[in-house]
Amino acid sequence: MMGERDYRFALDDYQQARRQAALQEVLARVTGNPQKDKLLSYEEVRQQLRAIERSAEKLKEIPLDAIVGSVGRYTDFNRKFLPRKSISPGRWARVMSFARGLTGLPPIDVYQIGEAYFVKDGNHRVSVARRMGNQSIQAYVTQVETKVPVTPDLDPDQLIIKAEHVNFLEKTRLDQLRPEADLTATTAGAYPTIREHIEVHRYFMGLEEEREIPYLEAVAHWFDEVYLPVIHIIRRRNLLREFPDRTEADLYLWVAKHRHELEKEIGWDIGSEAALADLAERQRPSTWKALRNLLKGLLQTLIPDFLHTGPPPGTWRTRQEKETETHQLFAEILIALDDSPNAWNSLEQALMLGKKENSRLHGLHIHTNLTDSTRDEHLAVEEEFNRRCQEAGISEYDFQLAAGEVGKTLCQRARFTDLVLLPLNHPPGENRLERVESGLRFLIRSCPQPLMTIPGKASEMSKAVLAYDGSPKAREALFIAAYLAGQLNTHLTVLTSTVGLKKGKKIHKEARTYLQSRKVRANYVLSDLPLPEALDHQIREREFNLILIGGYGSRPVVEVVLGSVVDQVLREIKVPAIICR
Repeated sequence: MMGERDYRFALDDYQQARRQAALQEVLARVTGNPQKDKLLSYEEVRQQLRAIERSAEKLKEIPLDAIVGSVGRYTDFNRKFLPRKSISPGRWARVMSFARGLTGLPPIDVYQIGEAYFVKDGNHRVSVARRMGNQSIQAYVTQVETKVPVTPDLDPDQLIIKAEHVNFLEKTRLDQLRPEADLTATTAGAYPTIREHIEVHRYFMGLEEEREIPYLEAVAHWFDEVYLPVIHIIRRRNLLREFPDRTEADLYLWVAKHRHELEKEIGWDIGSEAALADLAERQRPSTWKALRNLLKGLLQTLIPDFLHTGPPPGTWRTRQEKETETHQLFAEILIALDDSPNAWNSLEQALMLGKKENSRLHGLHIHTNLTDSTRDEHLAVEEEFNRRCQEAGISEYDFQLAAGEVGKTLCQRARFTDLVLLPLNHPPGENRLERVESGLRFLIRSCPQPLMTIPGKASEMSKAVLAYDGSPKAREALFIAAYLAGQLNTHLTVLTSTVGLKKGKKIHKEARTYLQSRKVRANYVLSDLPLPEALDHQIREREFNLILIGGYGSRPVVEVVLGSVVDQVLREIKVPAIICR
């Protein structure tokens, strides 16, 4: 029988629990999320999730922390089952007194949805058990099934998302069409957006196949041909590790939105791979990275163009090795078209390479000051570009007219391509002022992708000479040289000038080892002439029609003062050159 003393102690426990509940309620309001402090209504959850009772009661031990709601008394207790004002002190104290007695607490009755529990009978017993510090409680459990996973962290906001998920599955039947599919999302509105994607896919699928597409057929086709390829990229890049609080479906929606925004900005389809890479770079949750990018942006506005160092060597190659699943290295080619006749030589070069690589060509005409009066002449450039692409049999191409600084605009668009072609009308000059003012030097330093300069007629790229000095940027050129020789049957010669190199023979051997490991055949020349002279000699003697070379290696100030081998090669040798970062 309950003693008076035990009852008074129990009343003291109740008062302490009430004060704690009041404090948690205040904190929840202060933090701006009072809903998280509330228990969930079982009936509301059941209706929202279309849950159905499937089994009879079973007695088992359940974790108290997994109890998230109640059938009828969800307003009497908070999320931690601390009593609110509506609870009778006497009844709560009597339950506490019995709990401390010999008989303890009898089992409660609960519904189980997923990993979460809802009290059908025994709310006071749960409150008392938690107050006593228990971790679990005996319960008669009735299993309730739903189409979506439910965890003990379910709150009102997540309930909205779960309800949308259930509605999505009922409409699309994706859980039946593709039982392995897991489209768990963490934001409200995600599933209506995915349904819009399916409807758009169905529409274009119907246009392509010239028939009415049944909805469920469109759902399965969207999952296989649109959703899964993006998910495979996400998994290959291991992006969930960088976004631990997000799901694959979240990232799919992020990349779809980001891709749309980028394509609207730059004017062409960039593909999911490039959009994901750009999104990961911009959104990666790192405080240090965000600070570094902020400082980098500030420095870019303060430092003169000729002092920019650009991205680190190997950025483009690393992306290619991580992202490219095919043997197509130059899938996206950007052609800078100015008003010079030589611009069409650049396009002819792009057409030659594009046909070999089955590339998509992007013509870009940049003007610092676009006006209505000059628009006709710009349209003439577009018409000529389109005509030449059509005559060459290129199936994928587009043309963009952009306003802004030429170098910076070109670099910004180049991020989503694999190679930039431009006419070599003005190579870097010999004196310091000309080097400072050279737009080409800025491009070579700042552009993240390899640049191909065209000084005159286009090249068949059949015989290439690689200028190799072992530097990081020369290794990038070696990577491209191996591809050209291995995939496009380009006859390759590796040239190393020992002038200024302490270990010229070792460096030369390094290139041979790399190419042999990739089963690439090449000729090897070790020269005691300065590189520009050695290149000129080889080109005149063997009629090479392509140079591969690493970009600037010294600091910008040093090169402006002393000049650069790259500048000298561009000035003196009239052969197309691929310059690598």
